[in-house]
Amino acid sequence: MEESTPSEPNPSKIMQIGMGFWASKTLLTAVNMELFTHLAKGPLSAKDIQDKLGLHERSVYDFLDTLVALGFLKRTGLKESSIYSNSEDSNLFLDKDKPSYIGGILEMSNNRLYPFWNDLETCLKTGQPQNETKNGGAPLFEAIYANEDRLREFIHGMGGVQAGNFMKLAHDFDFSKYKTLCDVGGSGGNLSIHVAKNNSHMKCISFDLPAVSPIAQANIDRFGFGDRIEVRSGDFFEDDLPNADIITMGNILHDWSLEDKKMLIKKAYNSLPDGGAFIVVENIIDNERNKNAFGLMMSLNMAIETDGGFDFTAADFEKWAKEAGFSKIDVMPLAGPSSAAIAIK
Repeated sequence: MEESTPSEPNPSKIMQIGMGFWASKTLLTAVNMELFTHLAKGPLSAKDIQDKLGLHERSVYDFLDTLVALGFLKRTGLKESSIYSNSEDSNLFLDKDKPSYIGGILEMSNNRLYPFWNDLETCLKTGQPQNETKNGGAPLFEAIYANEDRLREFIHGMGGVQAGNFMKLAHDFDFSKYKTLCDVGGSGGNLSIHVAKNNSHMKCISFDLPAVSPIAQANIDRFGFGDRIEVRSGDFFEDDLPNADIITMGNILHDWSLEDKKMLIKKAYNSLPDGGAFIVVENIIDNERNKNAFGLMMSLNMAIETDGGFDFTAADFEKWAKEAGFSKIDVMPLAGPSSAAIAIK
């Protein structure tokens, strides 16, 4: 019997990850210029794309064919005869005119996060955020909520990063024994929209700061759920949470310190009836902390963006939830590296 030969060292993964910013920036640029939204209306020639996006002729084929090679575009013909169209994934998730659009987080990544990550080494050595606060700017959320355009971009970004998760949660979770839901930190109302769309008996509250209300209301009205989704203003640090059968938080807990996390979990517990569910949608890190690379990198992103935020494992959440009084905790896998941690009162 032949002995298995250990695999030879191979630099491929090192190069793929080390030069990964090439592919990342190519995609982010295409999203930022709304290329996929244009192509969702129908295939276009390279010349048409060049004219619509205002591109110089020098690199237009390299740019578009890179997106073909990466799997984001399809193409017939070659160079002057080429016609480009979206891949299936791009058409569903990168068309701004579809509710399934996840490009908001990619827009924010291009416009904000990309340059901040250049200072990861400084963050690791100092423990200090590397965003606008580094140069004397206001803290993250204060700065975002003070500027309407930045706030709108942030809200669309958060809706984008969670779109696949909200769709799956709304479809897979058993809502049949519940009637009401409050999404705390509801941002643009996206989670409530997906729950209402998939569960006709549910009534929802999207709860966030007053500056968010007009954006959330416009989004909810756009999809025709104004009769079943209420936009309610408040501050989850200062105010009690609205009472509901289900309390949800999507990418909220990871923004805050351990002390604040525990306080928010306790507030959720206090707002639920017996049998009520607290659902946390996050990039839950695996308990061994060696598989969910995206969740771990999201925690690094929290270090770059916040004073005390960090992502956490299912075991961490279970410990905190039981300390608050919850009796049963489950984890439901969602889209990609994300999960719903569910605590029952």
